[in-house]
Amino acid sequence: MSSPEWIGGIAAALTTGSFIPQVWRVWQTRHTKDISLLMYTFFTAGVALWLAYGILLDAWPVIIANSITLLLAGTVLVLKLRFG
Repeated sequence: MSSPEWIGGIAAALTTGSFIPQVWRVWQTRHTKDISLLMYTFFTAGVALWLAYGILLDAWPVIIANSITLLLAGTVLVLKLRFG
């Protein structure tokens, strides 16, 4: 694996994994008052478009990272709608 692939893989793991604590916190506390509905709506839509872009390019790192991020960000968005 080349240096750019390693850097991209680490970046994808860090940015995708950064949503895990937020999902866990909201799931545990059911508290979403301080989470911006508009931000998560835009962000989730943007991630869905990145996923579509990855699919169109057949770029598996983009597809995998954005699939996981879409699941995590979408979970926060759904919990915000449910508990907000």
